[in-house]
Parts: sequence; C-alpha cells; structure tokens
Amino acid sequence: MEQTKRKQARKGMDMLHGSIADKLFFFAMPVGLMGMFEQLFNSADVFILGRFVGKDAMAAVGNNMPVIGLLVTLLMGISLGANVVIAQYLGARKDEKVEATVQTAILLSLGMGLALMIIGELIVSPALAILAVPNDVYPMAELYLRIFLLGLPFLSLYNFEAAVFRSCGDGRTPLYSLVAANAINIVLDLLSVTAFGLGLTGVVVATVLSFAVNAAILFVLLCRTADRIRLQRHHMCFSHSELCRIMRIGLPAGLQGMVFALSNVLIQSALNSLGTEAMAASTAAFIIENNMYCFVNGFSQAATTFVGQNYGARNLRRCFRITKVAFAVEGGFLLVVVTPVLLFSKPLISLFNSDPVVVQLGSLRLFCIAGTFYLNGIIDIISGSLRGYGYSLPPAVVVLVGICGVRILWLYTAFASHRDFFTLMLDYPVSWAVTIVVLTVVYRMCRKHIVLGLLTDR
Repeated sequence: MEQTKRKQARKGMDMLHGSIADKLFFFAMPVGLMGMFEQLFNSADVFILGRFVGKDAMAAVGNNMPVIGLLVTLLMGISLGANVVIAQYLGARKDEKVEATVQTAILLSLGMGLALMIIGELIVSPALAILAVPNDVYPMAELYLRIFLLGLPFLSLYNFEAAVFRSCGDGRTPLYSLVAANAINIVLDLLSVTAFGLGLTGVVVATVLSFAVNAAILFVLLCRTADRIRLQRHHMCFSHSELCRIMRIGLPAGLQGMVFALSNVLIQSALNSLGTEAMAASTAAFIIENNMYCFVNGFSQAATTFVGQNYGARNLRRCFRITKVAFAVEGGFLLVVVTPVLLFSKPLISLFNSDPVVVQLGSLRLFCIAGTFYLNGIIDIISGSLRGYGYSLPPAVVVLVGICGVRILWLYTAFASHRDFFTLMLDYPVSWAVTIVVLTVVYRMCRKHIVLGLLTDR
C-alpha cells in the first residue's frame, strides 16, 4: 500500500496543499503541450499539403477546420465532465466512485465517437454547403472530411482517457503518447506525399491511423497504472448515476466549446467570400493561434481540476484563490509567448505559404486575434473554475449569448457594411470583451450560491 502511494505521488501532484502558482503552471504546461500536439495533426497536414501539393489543398483543409472543431470541442467538453467528477471524488477520497466513473467514461467515449462519426458522415454535404466552399476546392475538402471522420471513435477515446489521467494531476502520460502518435503521423504524411504520391488522401489516412495508435497507447497505460484511476477492463460496467453527473457538467462545457466552433463556421463562410488568399492566410494564422490557445485551455483545465479537487475536499478559500492565481500566471505566460509571435508574424505565416498577399493577411489576423488572446483566457478561466464547482450550464449560456450572439450581430452589421478582412477579424476581440463583462457578473453570483450551499451542507 505504501509503495502504491509513493507511485501515485510521483505521477500526479498534490492539489490540496501548498503553493498554487507553480503547481498550476506545471499542470497547465503538459495539458497545453498536449493540445498543441493534437493541433499538430492538422498543422502537419496543412504544412505538408501547402508545401508539396499546393494552396488549393491547403485551403481545402482549412475549410474543414471549423466543422472538425465543432465535433472535437463537443468531445473535449464532455470528457471534461469526466475530469471534474473524478477529481471531486479523488478529493473526497471516494475510490469506489472513482472506479465506476472511469469505467463509465471509457464506455461513453466509444459510444459517442461512433455516433458522431455516423452523424458527421451524414452532414458532410450540408456542412460544406453552409460554409459556401468554393467549387475549386470542394472535392478535396469533402474527401478530407469524410476520411477524417472515420477517426472520431479513436479521437473520442483518447480525449476521455486523457481526461481521466488529468483528473489526478497526471498530464505527462497523455502528452507522451501524443508525441509518439504525432511522430508517426508526420512520417506517414511525408511518405504518402513524397514517396507514394497519394496527396491529400494519403495525408488524412495517416492522420486517422495515428489517432488509433494514440488511443491504443493510453488504453494500455490506463489498464496498467498503479493509481486509483486504473481501468478494470475485465469487469467494466456502466453507471447511470455517474453518466448523469458527467453529462450534467460535460454537456454544457461541450456546447460552450461548440459555440466557439459554430461562430468560427459562420466566420469561415464570410471569409470564403474574400477569396483563396484570404482563406489560405486565415488557415495558416488559425493554426498558429490554435497552438497558443492550447495553453490558454491548459490553464482553464488546470483551474477546473484544482478547483474540483479542492471543492471535493470542501476547501472554498483555496478554490477562490486558485482562480485569482490562474489569471496572473496565465497573463504572464501569454505575454512571453504572444510577443515574439507578433514580432515574427510574417516569417511564421510564410512557413506555410510564401504568397505575399497570404503573408500580409495572415500577419494582420495574428495581430487582431493573438494580440488579444488574454481576453479569451479570462473567459476560459472563469468558465473552468465554475465547472470545477459543478456549475457548467451558466458559463455555457453566457458564452452562447456573448460569443455566438455578438459575432452573428457583427457579421450582419459591421462586416456587412465593410466587407474587408480587418473588419471580419475584429469580430473576435469584440465578442470576447462583451462576454467577459457578463460572465464576471455570473461568476460573482455563483460564488455566493456556492458559499451558501456549503454552509447548508454543514
């Protein structure tokens, strides 16, 4: 028993005691890197296609990113529900509940992955029609999306497996498996394009195979871990009560993520009207932004997990402190990361495509969006903290109105009056600023309710 505890201490971290800032940082970094390596699947596809196939193939993949984002963010959001529930049980030391939730989460991931794959294949044509994908890139965009969707069951399983590991503070294990899968993806991408001449088809098939390898690695490790989150695969069962808890927290979080992705679908549709250069520029900049956003999301998930465990242990004072510290640590991190990206924006965009118009527009997008990323970070930390308490619906509703509502209004007013790239990009920081104001009010109201609820429990 003592040896098992020592192993657990080495793998995870103590979120209930001691300093907060350094632990938040070292929890968020592997999660951010993990998100970055997840993005690398698409980044590698876009980079290799842009360099070896052409900007039409690059634009085809870029058109699919909002649709893929809708499905992936739903999976990530619901898996976050499993993260919160397991973290709260770990903090309350309810090991039987932990085991039941882990088994339920894995079974749920497989069911969701298969369901979304089937639904996705059915809506490919309507989705691309809504995006108004130009005829010259439509065939490649459809082919890429249909093959990519075959990998959703593996992607779903991985996201839930990673959430289980993160619930106990272990962000390294899913990161290591993701690095290995990305290495396989890049090698297969290059071989498919340069050696076998398979073009876009070979690149997306390589991505699906890499998803499968990634999910398989984590499944084996989850079955062999010495921690309390170990998966007992020989007698797996589905707990209806734990499923309800996961969905109560995870579904609003997934819908919140989908709101961001949905707004991106609408913006992508407007972007397509500005020409191939604008599409290619936005695709390149979007990849750079997404890699930075992975760390924004990392701090959000750190806040969720830390608050979740401490709320399970009924330590509200530490919960409130975690949110404040997360704002400061994330702000310092973004200052260090965003500054060089803005300074070297044009060389970064030219890595994907050297067309002068593409480089100019891509650099402009980075200044508009990456330069205001901290606003997005504030939204994510507040939302993540509320999810840690189990309040997942309020931030989802606020984001629905603040992000999606404002962006749609902007598209039909400001952009409709000035149909240029700069006006379209301003949609992002404006919607973030409005959402922060409303979400801050909601957060303060929820805090009062949390305090009163804890006093009542006592």
